[in-house]
Amino acid sequence: MQEITIIEGADQRAIADWLAERLAAAGSGAITIPGGSTPFPILAALIESGRIDWSGWQVWPNDDRIVPEDHEASNTGKIRALLAPEGARIAALTEGAVPPHFALTWLGMGPDGHIASLFPNTDPKVDDPQVLRRLTPDPLPAHAPFDRITLTIPALADSDEIVFTLGGAADKRDVFDAAARGANDLPVARLLGMARRHGIPVTVFT
Repeated sequence: MQEITIIEGADQRAIADWLAERLAAAGSGAITIPGGSTPFPILAALIESGRIDWSGWQVWPNDDRIVPEDHEASNTGKIRALLAPEGARIAALTEGAVPPHFALTWLGMGPDGHIASLFPNTDPKVDDPQVLRRLTPDPLPAHAPFDRITLTIPALADSDEIVFTLGGAADKRDVFDAAARGANDLPVARLLGMARRHGIPVTVFT
């Protein structure tokens, strides 16, 4: 039976503390984290806490834009700049890469129900035989008009647990709640359905 835990109104420090508990308990392994504006202040708070030995961790982005790592739109570049100095091993999403089993999959979600770069128009499959997909969002987001490479639903769900940070947006909460009820078939709903079938716990910071 899947467990979904909703945590209302947590600030960045509280989310960082939650992550620290999970990572410290696991000790080492691999995690996958989102891009965008939400995760980096949380990661900074997690680093500041000093509770994690990052040398035991491999960090994968959920997805990335097809740009050089030194481009401002590169998720991998931002993750590397923040966590490599702490000793973490940063994995770039390159075609042919093979993601591991994750101790934790950390995701954001768009108001359209997309996760990673699995937008509704890409029709992501829960039985996708590939762990990575290169694709073009439609429409291209104006702030990041680039092709993407992304972990697929099976790769994201190959995890001990899943956490979402929704950033306090009411419209995202409504979409997530509907997905959790099975009231839509958006990418997030497909992932949650797979998590339910496999008994993967899900925590949601609203």
